[in-house]
Amino acid sequence: MNIVEATTQYEDWAEARIGLIASDVEAKHRRMESAPFPFLRATFYRWSALYREACPELADAPELLAVGDLHIENFGTWRDAEARLVWGINDFDEAHPLPYAIDLVRLATSALLAGQDRVLLISGRYAAAAILKGYRDAITAGEGKPFVLEEEHPALRVMAMSKERDPVRFWTKLSNQKPIKTPKAMQSLLLRQLPGDVEKPRFVHRIAGAGSLGRPRYAVIAQSAGGLVARETKPLLPSAWRIGLNSKREPLYYDAILKRAIRDPDPFLTITNGWVFRRLAPHCTRIEIGELPREKDEQRLLEAMGRETANIHLGSRDAITALRRDLKRRGNGWLYAAANRMAAATIKDWKAWKAR
Repeated sequence: MNIVEATTQYEDWAEARIGLIASDVEAKHRRMESAPFPFLRATFYRWSALYREACPELADAPELLAVGDLHIENFGTWRDAEARLVWGINDFDEAHPLPYAIDLVRLATSALLAGQDRVLLISGRYAAAAILKGYRDAITAGEGKPFVLEEEHPALRVMAMSKERDPVRFWTKLSNQKPIKTPKAMQSLLLRQLPGDVEKPRFVHRIAGAGSLGRPRYAVIAQSAGGLVARETKPLLPSAWRIGLNSKREPLYYDAILKRAIRDPDPFLTITNGWVFRRLAPHCTRIEIGELPREKDEQRLLEAMGRETANIHLGSRDAITALRRDLKRRGNGWLYAAANRMAAATIKDWKAWKAR
């Protein structure tokens, strides 16, 4: 199956389950054409086939509850119950029991492709080494630790508070989103997520993400106590890793991975009847690499991404002994080698997609 056929199969599969917004699907297709990195972000449904072909030596890696669609832009910030700023993995749409190495290879592959697009300046070899170091340090210690950006992690805090995430800019952009006809039941669910004193709620269509672009995505913006507040929701699908089974009863793992992970929770991130709800605010969103300051410590950032990946994997406690043993026997060069092969396979697919 080629990339065009795989994309058609995935979109037909998703349409049958949740319905898709045609204009957003077209926008997704255009983003896929733009460069290999956004193409990777948008095509996890293709990753499983490419991975099995390019990385057969990793097929026997210990299995655990993994992120699946992990990449360098699947990280963001939120406020915890104490209003502290927390950094970590932002989205678990494709969470599924998988060999642990898949998350690391996909994260490293995204760094390699971002480097080719000049989004990152660090070399692919050093990027993979930084990710692996952060991950291995945490797994070897057997203890994870959430990234609370208050007293610690000054470099991450500076990156998270960059001027691109300015509140005026954020609310202006969100307020300019187009209104959307929102089902009454969904309006009610979104309004319940807001404070009780809101005024002038407006429902808008927010275009965001890459892998989930095309799904219905509703947001509500309202005035509360002299300022703006917002919430968003989108439907969940079973992981595209299992698309070949064509099962309508495949379980969702979003909630399970959140509960297992070593994580300082976002009190506004909830799952209800197969829909994920979250708060939208200037520092409660995913961080795009292009939003970070021009001068950024990329090695430290990638090491932190490796550690945060370990925070998620350490939630699967029964798998850690086998994982630690497997990680030790693979040495140092395996991640870069696997990511290099996956980057080459992704670029080949991207070129085919552009030529379609």
